[in-house]
Amino acid sequence: MYRTHTCGELRLANIGENVTLSGWVQRTRKMGGMTFVDLRDRYGITQLVFNNEINASLCDQANKLGREYVLQVKGVVSERSSKNSKVSTGDIEIIVSEMQILNTAQVPPFTIEDNTDGGDDIRMQYRYLDLRRNCVRANLELRHKMAFEVRKYLDEHGFIEVETPVLIKSTPEGARDFVVPSRMNPGQFYALPQSPQTFKQLLMVSGFDRYFQIVKCFRDEDLRADRQPEFTQIDCEMSFVEQEDIINLFEGMSKYLFKTIKGIDLPDFPRMTWHDAMKYYGSDKPDTRFDMKFVELDGILKGHGFSVFDNAKYIGGICAKGAATYTRKQLDALTDFVKKPQIGAKGMVYARIENDGTVKSSVDKFYSQDVLQAMKSAMHAEVGDLILILSGDDVQKTRKQLCELRLEMGNQLGLRDKNKYSCLWVIDFPLFEWSEEDHRFYAMHHPFTSPKLEDVDLLDTDPGAVRANAYDMVINGVEVGGGSIRIHDSELQHKMFKLLGFTPEKAEAQFGFLMNAFKYGAPPHGGLAYGLDRFVSLFAGLDSIRDCIAFPKNNAGRDVMIDAPSVLDDDQLKELNLKININ
Repeated sequence: MYRTHTCGELRLANIGENVTLSGWVQRTRKMGGMTFVDLRDRYGITQLVFNNEINASLCDQANKLGREYVLQVKGVVSERSSKNSKVSTGDIEIIVSEMQILNTAQVPPFTIEDNTDGGDDIRMQYRYLDLRRNCVRANLELRHKMAFEVRKYLDEHGFIEVETPVLIKSTPEGARDFVVPSRMNPGQFYALPQSPQTFKQLLMVSGFDRYFQIVKCFRDEDLRADRQPEFTQIDCEMSFVEQEDIINLFEGMSKYLFKTIKGIDLPDFPRMTWHDAMKYYGSDKPDTRFDMKFVELDGILKGHGFSVFDNAKYIGGICAKGAATYTRKQLDALTDFVKKPQIGAKGMVYARIENDGTVKSSVDKFYSQDVLQAMKSAMHAEVGDLILILSGDDVQKTRKQLCELRLEMGNQLGLRDKNKYSCLWVIDFPLFEWSEEDHRFYAMHHPFTSPKLEDVDLLDTDPGAVRANAYDMVINGVEVGGGSIRIHDSELQHKMFKLLGFTPEKAEAQFGFLMNAFKYGAPPHGGLAYGLDRFVSLFAGLDSIRDCIAFPKNNAGRDVMIDAPSVLDDDQLKELNLKININ
């Protein structure tokens, strides 16, 4: 037996017991004739005591221990004279009588502590060491707990977990597929699934009216803090349901997770249309932990000789409460922020509400105090507030720029508290989005999303005005999950394919199996998929989903620990009938 207890288990009640512990050396400290060693495992840290007067040779061995050595020790539990309230085992220590070094260790490339000295790159290269840190391990324990509770909740609501294939057919719509060559079918390729979309719909046709799985998905897209090339979904589908049924059940699941894991009782989630989300926040995933809604100022600020505003198609402002104390240097920094290439604004106008109620603006010479007071009223601004204004020729683009400015002000003013949760549903998305580049419609969600029944007639006359029977759950400005009611009528699905530019032959080649299945009695159905990684990162207060994934990729999509992706040798390429041509 390598251990009788874990390193986080022993308490005052165990005093006098002979115990065996195993773990890693966290640190050693020599004080006079005594040597203290902190032994760590997944469960905690226990202090070991080696006394030179009792066993000089054993104490000498302890003095030679290195960080991360793997030990087995035997000894007696004793009460500590100098207790440590920062650890759960801080009231006791082990007076060691025997020690076995199970394995030595090289000096690790960074300190294995919560506040490590290792940067992201080195920690990803030695991820197996990074996972020994308490904070990283806690994230994975949280992930396990959430996955367990999700399964429990869905099982109690009649769902059955079904695995779907990982090697599937490529469908070019949406993000890029990762493809896998088939040795047995030369010149042909599998794709890794971006989601189990068509398979879960087939399961509905099969009569599995409540399906779920916690499943790996793959998308070959540019990475950011909340994206990885492989990620995990809580994927769900239901038959004989409407949008309201799905929203209610999965809002219930979210409340259950918050209550069970965080101890938080959440109120009912408000709902916001996509149109209002874009109008007031410039985003289909608005962060509603703070207000600062957009106010359109075209009617007030146009026509006064300031050409930037006079020629703009959109003028919008936000009111930052109490921020009139911003210095010129801070305001210049905000202007530089919105002019960054990734945001793309040409400039920013500001206005302060002075102590006497007057408005002091960076464009004072173009506007009378009466006009500025009208702006102040429209913005619901008060003494001490700061108004920030952007304008542009493209309404949606300018709103997105204003969204970035709003979020930046939320950060600077401390309004985006990670311990505060603001949840909502965004509904009534457009069914299509128009591509000026390709001169065609694309599905905003996917080709199987049902239009609102009251909008079906518009498919023939005004497709851009058709609303989708779709919904996203947003928490703190993060799209945690989303889904839709699906099209189950073959005729409507064919019309959808036609509007998306699919020829009958192309639709048959890509989705014929699904259309054939629908001929055998497809029930009305719909579903939702949560991003498990995003959900866990929100609960853990993380800035990136990488920190709740055991072995993540870096921002270039590389696993620097195992050095993947990598080249294939010529024999493998020949066997797969592949030739590499890098331009």
